[in-house]
Amino acid sequence: MSDTVSAERWEAVPLAPPDSIFKLTAAYKADTHPNKVNLGVGAYRDDDSKPWVLPVVKKATEILLNDPTVDHEYLPITGLPEYTAAAARLVFGKDSAVIQEERVTSVQTISGTGANHLGALFLSKFYRWNEKRVYLSDPTWVNHHAIFPQVGIPVSTYPYYDPQTIGLAFPAFIEALKNAPARSVFLLHACAHNPTGVDPTREQWGAIADVMLEKGHFAFFDSAYQGFASGDLENDAWAVREFVRRNVPLLVCQSFAKNAGLYGERVGALHVVAPSKEAATRIKSQLSVLARAEISNPPAHGARLVSLILNSEELFAEWKRDIKTMAGRIIDMRKELHRLLTEELKTPGNWDHIVNQIGMFSFTGIGPAQSQALVEKAHIYLTSNGRISMAGLNSHNIRYFASQLDKAVRGEL
Repeated sequence: MSDTVSAERWEAVPLAPPDSIFKLTAAYKADTHPNKVNLGVGAYRDDDSKPWVLPVVKKATEILLNDPTVDHEYLPITGLPEYTAAAARLVFGKDSAVIQEERVTSVQTISGTGANHLGALFLSKFYRWNEKRVYLSDPTWVNHHAIFPQVGIPVSTYPYYDPQTIGLAFPAFIEALKNAPARSVFLLHACAHNPTGVDPTREQWGAIADVMLEKGHFAFFDSAYQGFASGDLENDAWAVREFVRRNVPLLVCQSFAKNAGLYGERVGALHVVAPSKEAATRIKSQLSVLARAEISNPPAHGARLVSLILNSEELFAEWKRDIKTMAGRIIDMRKELHRLLTEELKTPGNWDHIVNQIGMFSFTGIGPAQSQALVEKAHIYLTSNGRISMAGLNSHNIRYFASQLDKAVRGEL
């Protein structure tokens, strides 16, 4: 070999920082304290802090195991057709005009992350930008900040969370919509905003749609919690359906990780609403090309499970009951935490945001120093911005958490 040529040894590759949530989980697992509490994980847990396999998923799995026609052949590039069609009906409503007119292009994805990525990649290649940029809420799911730059779309943020009210910074949000260049892309959380748990009211959603239409903006909906937020599938799809009704240009990224407990099966879908059936066909052809280059074909098992559940009247009814069980337990934890802080402990401050927020996550309103004290001194694992997963609370640990939060707020921890 020539003295001037050497093989690549990857010596210039820097060490990437660990993912903050997975790092938090690893620290929790290594902790031997008997009262440790994990409030970082974004996954449902039952009242004994155990993962919960939905009864309807067990039933669907049994059906698949005993179906002699099930094989392990490739799915079509765009996914299991009976799954994607049912998933579209779930989010848009079976009687939606865009479903009836065949104006929705649906592609199976690697859960919600894959839907976000494929949607971003499609926009990067085909959206007619005035300025190539996506606007994300401040704050948002941390992975949004990684997904868009990966496909060449720079990121800006718009005001969303008001730390003074621990609620929605609505006037500033509307101003950002008005001041953005025409035809800008805004990523919106369909329900159960991650990480704040703060959602616009229906009236506020209407005002957001007004400006989106006025400015010609595009709505990039991330729908990771339909049904899981309120316990009602229809209620949690309201914002998406209202935007569709009002003809706001949009796409929807959909995940069945949370509402079906299929975290590891990676079951998702991307739905692009087109102005015509012919446009939907063209869009699907390009999404097929993009998906083929990245994953060739999506995985079958999770899609088959969800397809069985969505397309069976009996299983669908049972799934809705399972969703109510999960959402109901989280709502109960919100109510009990609020009661402990306000009635028993008389913790300084207003804690109404605990019950006003919705979904898996809650922004407590505490700062980084208080969050760090809870981790280091109370063995309660939460992110530095004060976000907690309500699913990590249960009847066994909620009183301990409330008492330690009270101490942190008072500066006594």
